[in-house]
Amino acid sequence: MKPFIIGVAGGSGSGKTTVVKHIIDRVGEGNLVLIQHDSYYRDLKHLDFEERSRQNFDHPSSLETELLVRHVQALQQGYSVEMPIYDFKEHVRRDQTETLEPRPVILVDGILIFFEKELRDLMHLKLYVDTDADVRLLRRLRRDILERKRTVENVLDQYERHVRMMHLEFVEPTKRYADIIIPHGGENKAALDMLNALISGKVIHPE
Repeated sequence: MKPFIIGVAGGSGSGKTTVVKHIIDRVGEGNLVLIQHDSYYRDLKHLDFEERSRQNFDHPSSLETELLVRHVQALQQGYSVEMPIYDFKEHVRRDQTETLEPRPVILVDGILIFFEKELRDLMHLKLYVDTDADVRLLRRLRRDILERKRTVENVLDQYERHVRMMHLEFVEPTKRYADIIIPHGGENKAALDMLNALISGKVIHPE
């Protein structure tokens, strides 16, 4: 039986991580492999740091989605893959990779995973986490400062120059491809209860 592939998309700071953790808890960590689109940012080692910092990381072209597609297909066929590890402070790929083993469920996470048709068509269940822009900005600020070692000025500058515009142009429109839209992020208990029932029927106790 081929793996069941779930995609979780939504704007940066929408609450995707909470939904992803919920799915992992529901399915069981040993039954699932998580593959993150963020890990597939193109390597910018050929540019100096200032040039790297000025890149638009919210445009689809900044991601090597073609490699992600090949990795999802390989996992689907029962092969392990080497997922890149991205350094968000230096904007380069590290020399190390993370080995991902095939599992009954493949969970794909990222803001732009529904943008590319080839990737989208691999998914059996597509979830879009929908949250107000002001909430997303606050969450992005917290994440990028604490986890990615960015400054407040850097995060806000990036938001003004790229994030907001790219969200409206490339992320928000992909909502129409979702099978389920989860409003208010991972705090929406009613939506998560519905997701539990769906996962139970499709993954845990399939007919």
